[in-house]
Amino acid sequence: MKVTLEKEQNNVLKLNIEIPAKDAAGEYNKAAKKISEYVNIAGFRKGKAPRNLVEKHVGVERIKHEALEGLLPKAFQDVIIKNELDIISQPYVESYDFNLGEDLKVVAKVELRPEVTLGEYKNFKIEAEDYVIPEDALEKSLNGLLQQHSTSELVVDRPTKVSDVVLIDFDGSSNGEKIQGGAAEDYSLDLANSNFIPGFAEQLIGKKIGDEFEITVDFPKEYHEPKLAGQPAVFKIKIKEIKEKVLPELNDEFAQKTGPFKTVDDLKEDIQKYLEANREKENKKNASNAIFEKVLKDVKVDIQQSMIDRESVSLLEEYKQRLAAQGFEWEKVLESQGQDAILDSLKEEALVRIKNSLVIDKIAKEENLRVVPEDLDKKLQEVEASYHMSRADLLKQVQQNPEILNSLSQQALNEKVNQFLVDNNTVELKVKKEKAKSKK
Repeated sequence: MKVTLEKEQNNVLKLNIEIPAKDAAGEYNKAAKKISEYVNIAGFRKGKAPRNLVEKHVGVERIKHEALEGLLPKAFQDVIIKNELDIISQPYVESYDFNLGEDLKVVAKVELRPEVTLGEYKNFKIEAEDYVIPEDALEKSLNGLLQQHSTSELVVDRPTKVSDVVLIDFDGSSNGEKIQGGAAEDYSLDLANSNFIPGFAEQLIGKKIGDEFEITVDFPKEYHEPKLAGQPAVFKIKIKEIKEKVLPELNDEFAQKTGPFKTVDDLKEDIQKYLEANREKENKKNASNAIFEKVLKDVKVDIQQSMIDRESVSLLEEYKQRLAAQGFEWEKVLESQGQDAILDSLKEEALVRIKNSLVIDKIAKEENLRVVPEDLDKKLQEVEASYHMSRADLLKQVQQNPEILNSLSQQALNEKVNQFLVDNNTVELKVKKEKAKSKK
């Protein structure tokens, strides 16, 4: 097999491949034989018809395509391995000249990984933010536990308070049009912990059972639905039920119900340990992020548009899944925003993702950092724990979608590179001035 390579713009490599006539003819005959086994040709059992009749029945081009599918994967693999090509896309055939008795000539193209030039990434000193545990963190954690174990009592003799849970009917409109998903009946709303539009829950305070009224709110300017972003909305409300939260008393008996604690002090000590562990986790993340940002500043890489476009499409799929999880219809979002506008908004994030990935892969190559079976097994264990899956069920998922394994492998490599950077650089943690002031 003869091969010549031509470098084109945007990291595209042109492959000119010549496969010997004998090999091409042999694969053509195999293809004709294979096709004859599942087509009906009068007078012949399947697989027994001569080649010339198969050609008349299905056409020569059909057989050539079948032959190419048998020839090209191995040919491409040989070219990639022998020339040590670092590719980021599968080769695609641009043209071919396939005449029996002659060498098969194929012109294909493939995208190469952009060349990454690293700057300084070891032995430097840098500052990162020192995470400060909020002064009221312990109090908020204890209150959260009390809220979890609270009970509710119906209220009939007073208006709503901020600490109440109300059962309501609501129906919203904006600029005279009904809001998609903006209506519900018998909806339970915790007034103190509402995730509704700012100002919605606040206007329900001071109302009585049976009250019917209207409230006006403004959608946030950064709202995900452009048609509603920054727009005023009117909601018709009916209060149907009021419940008052009754919190348990914070005492030793309560502490014993929440875990292996004997006293409230034991419970507080456990919460404080958690807060300290979380602080350590946040500081590790801050240090890692600061180092990586420093590394990125000195990186030089030209990323081709085709990579950004592909990553944008991938991000688009993730965006669609998030919207579906939130109960939004993709067709409605598409109608209001337009797919081109959505893709354009994702391109900056796509560029950042690609650059980060290229830099991580480059450092891994320079430092000979590799994912070993133990690393992958650890990631599989994490997935099992997160989704409460057995190893057998997880492996079934992997078989159906091999990309899961690729994603886990990349995550493991990312963690190895980040740990390498942390181990080979010095980070000084400093409290931000405004946080230092608030601590006094």
